[in-house]
Amino acid sequence: MRAHSASVVTATASIVLFTTSLCLTSVVAAPIGKLAPNEIQATFFNAQPFTAATTSNVKFKMTFSADGKMKREPAGGGGAKGTGTWQLSKDGFCTTWSGAKANCFTVVGAGDNKWSIMKGSTIMATWSK
Repeated sequence: MRAHSASVVTATASIVLFTTSLCLTSVVAAPIGKLAPNEIQATFFNAQPFTAATTSNVKFKMTFSADGKMKREPAGGGGAKGTGTWQLSKDGFCTTWSGAKANCFTVVGAGDNKWSIMKGSTIMATWSK
């Protein structure tokens, strides 16, 4: 009977550890949601370059400065250099490239060091660091 009690205690302890590890894993692996405007500014609009890829995989080195200016440089084949301005919006940010009208976007986490740039429900680009 004593051996049976020990195996019940061991089994119970194993279940508790397994359940605890599942809970911790789900907390750590929680999906990344939409970034708030202040998170976008802190992550990207800090004069540190990052990579942007269009949905057709044209890549750019992007730099957004704290003063509201931005620039892009082709990082491979295709694409054109550009400059413009940015500003935070209620839900994300808006950009105006030289010679173009303003467009507004949201930023949604898309994995490790990757973010989807969304216009409505459409992915316009992927940013990575």
